[in-house]
Amino acid sequence: MIEAGSTAFWRATLALCIGSFMIFANVYVTQPLLPTIAAHFEISELEANWSFTITTLMLGLSLLIYGPLSDAVGRKNIMAVTMSCVVLTTFLLSQTNDYHQLLILRGIQGFCLGGLPAIAVAYLGDEFRKEAMLMAVGFYISGNSLGGIGGRLIGGFVGEWLGWSEAFLVMTLLSFVLLAAFLFLLPASQHFSAKPLNPVSMLSGMKQHLRNPLLICAYLVGGLNFFIFINQYSFITFTLAAEPYHLSPAWLGMLFLTYLSGTVGSAISGRIARSISQTACMMIGIACMMGGTLITLMPSIATIIVGFLLSAFGFFFTHSTASAWVSHNANENKASASSLYLVFYYIGASTGGFYLSPFWQWMGWSGVVIGSLIVLSITLSITVFLHKLNRHVLNGAIAL
Repeated sequence: MIEAGSTAFWRATLALCIGSFMIFANVYVTQPLLPTIAAHFEISELEANWSFTITTLMLGLSLLIYGPLSDAVGRKNIMAVTMSCVVLTTFLLSQTNDYHQLLILRGIQGFCLGGLPAIAVAYLGDEFRKEAMLMAVGFYISGNSLGGIGGRLIGGFVGEWLGWSEAFLVMTLLSFVLLAAFLFLLPASQHFSAKPLNPVSMLSGMKQHLRNPLLICAYLVGGLNFFIFINQYSFITFTLAAEPYHLSPAWLGMLFLTYLSGTVGSAISGRIARSISQTACMMIGIACMMGGTLITLMPSIATIIVGFLLSAFGFFFTHSTASAWVSHNANENKASASSLYLVFYYIGASTGGFYLSPFWQWMGWSGVVIGSLIVLSITLSITVFLHKLNRHVLNGAIAL
């Protein structure tokens, strides 16, 4: 098993961070371009957001396949094949100028993008010791946030300079380089134990996960937090593109540098979780999200940035902790348990816009804040319940 701080630890962790950067840069490249896409294709804000939500929806659904499949046939090969398909679909996106074709390709791309997220944490659970895995998950989630930043910066700057389709072409070239580095660095699995690919067994394993309250609470926290967090960014781009801000796509892309605080939150989550409970970490993270959301009500770019910095820190701090929690509390079929977490996570991302849209139509950004705080209050309550439930389980009062 891989020890924390060893050469193998840093090699594997770097590979997964590189892969994570590639995946999430491709997911989020369209987000700063939403006002541009809406104007180019003469569609509404909600319709433009479909170019993002279709990707996250298909990504989430694909996890139901990749996780159990990797339990049967292995980890690295599936990640390599699906990431190669991402490079191809990204190139095809750069060649289309029809919005319906763009949506279809983004859906296919989303299905391919699910390969690495479905398997990465399970790979860590197979190959790393517990303490090493806690640290590696934090770094891996940091790669998620850096990829989100990189994709949005490419979308914003290249989109403004050359056009939205050229942003996909630049992303194709970058993805190819990152794929090559990933394949070179990631060690082959040494401790993977294959299980027969049995659909009945797969469904049984997923039912078992969904009956485990320690897991289902984490699934709801991850899904509902992302339901709010990622769609706040979509609506704030329309706010900042309009009066009185009039920000261009490049400057809208710069807003996503606030993800850097999330990178810090992810990286330190494993260390802090060794000092206080993981459930306490989740509560702290959600409280930060709520505070950051409230700060954005102050009508200046500076306070909006501060609010998103705090929200991003809290979100990724909670997300990395919840991801590790799922891997620790799944007694078997860890890949399918992690995949189910991400199914909730990405279905949340793809549906949150529909929930927040009526609040946006009602009161603009203030309405989005109100809708956000309602859901974050629910996730905070779930985490408090999970904290109490876990104490009962540890004391032997409840047997799972």
